[in-house]
Amino acid sequence: MMRSIASRFLHSYSSPSKLSTVAASRNGRLLSTGPTKVEEPVQVDEAETVEVPPPPTEKLLVLGGNGFVGSHVCREALKRGLTVSSLSRSGRPSVNEAWAHEVFWHQGDLLLPESLKDALNGVTSVISCVGGFGSNSHMYKINGTANINAIRAAAEQGVKRYVYISAADFGLVNYLLQGYYEGKRAAETELMIRFPYGGVILRPGFIHGTRQVGSMKIPLGAIGSPLEMVLKHAKPLSQIPLVGPLLTPPVSVNSVARVAVRAATDPVFPPGIVDVYGILRHSQQKSI
Repeated sequence: MMRSIASRFLHSYSSPSKLSTVAASRNGRLLSTGPTKVEEPVQVDEAETVEVPPPPTEKLLVLGGNGFVGSHVCREALKRGLTVSSLSRSGRPSVNEAWAHEVFWHQGDLLLPESLKDALNGVTSVISCVGGFGSNSHMYKINGTANINAIRAAAEQGVKRYVYISAADFGLVNYLLQGYYEGKRAAETELMIRFPYGGVILRPGFIHGTRQVGSMKIPLGAIGSPLEMVLKHAKPLSQIPLVGPLLTPPVSVNSVARVAVRAATDPVFPPGIVDVYGILRHSQQKSI
């Protein structure tokens, strides 16, 4: 009996004149179509396969990545999935932290531009955290000449975007640190010439956070964070002649790092100078 039923079933569906095609639609209904007539239009639910090239690999070079600001920039960039390399005079830092093992470290001197060639290979964007204090001539050399060399080398290598972490104008303090500020402004001018559409200058004031000095950690945020909360709402006071610039609000190192990485990788981030209030504003915006 079972064999007879099975035989009749196979016969009815093996005949070319009775062949039917069964299709499943998105809502689970079964649609039967004959050989010459479609009872109901069948929608194709699967998208057509299109060959799409992979997104370009973002490779970021952080100059001075083993310093206070630079190390936070490296962490932020790694968190965003970027390939990160760093160049500094000392090379790999001594800290034994997870992020440091994910960075490609280069040892070089920006006063010797040829030491930049290998580090710039394949790089799409650069963030410079290089700066220092000392005599006026030394400060101009580190803040100015070294950064100018790096900017020129990056432009010649075809780097798309370049972010330079400079410093806010502190009025009277500028005269006490003349070489420091003259060097910073010279580097800024060079950046705007070489990267008119992809150059971003960040001008933070006092940068607070936990600074590592040898085996000791100094919590600068204990002072900087309360001052930031108070002074960021007192912008008009910073316009007072002579003393006004001294009331520029501090900004956290995490905010500086967040904005620097975004400026280096977001093609719609506007080029030019971003003051401390701009840094605070951009740091609160969500990344795309």
